[in-house]
Amino acid sequence: MTLDAAALDLLFLKARTHSHWQASEVPDSLLRQAWDVARMGPTSANCQPLRIVFARSPEAKERLRPALAPGNIDKTMAAPLTAICAYDLDFPYLLPRLFPQADAKSWYQGKPELTEATARLSATLQAAYFLLACRGLGLDLGPMGGFDAVKLDAAFFPEGRFKSFLLMNIGYGLPDKLYPRNPRLEFDEACRMS
Repeated sequence: MTLDAAALDLLFLKARTHSHWQASEVPDSLLRQAWDVARMGPTSANCQPLRIVFARSPEAKERLRPALAPGNIDKTMAAPLTAICAYDLDFPYLLPRLFPQADAKSWYQGKPELTEATARLSATLQAAYFLLACRGLGLDLGPMGGFDAVKLDAAFFPEGRFKSFLLMNIGYGLPDKLYPRNPRLEFDEACRMS
């Protein structure tokens, strides 16, 4: 079984990063549906460390504003919502439930570097799954890394357990305001057989 051309277009080939948004709300039910799809993607020992805060209200957007790079302020304020993607440094405490076939929690005890590296890598994978799930459900996204994580974490995660690493504006984009697609590397430029 493979995806047809229309599905590949929707997820990758014709999908674009958006910076301009329609004034249409994104229903919570659609975000839940996207999560239910994305959560099925693989992570290290099924650790599932991604945590998302959906900044939708004017108050939440204003808390977000001081952390944004200048070039990301207008598009973020205009987006129906912004997903703040963070990784949970306490993910090992859930492993007895999420990976019951082994004592996976013990793998991380006393190993903060391994814990953080695992959390960041697996949460990054989950964020990509979530982006694709949103696209598959008809949403447009504008992922970005232009923000001050220290400021953002102080505003949204002051207890220090969650560490932000990615923002994604989510909504329904304006196709007539898209920038031209930038080039991509060819297979032989990025890959090799060994």
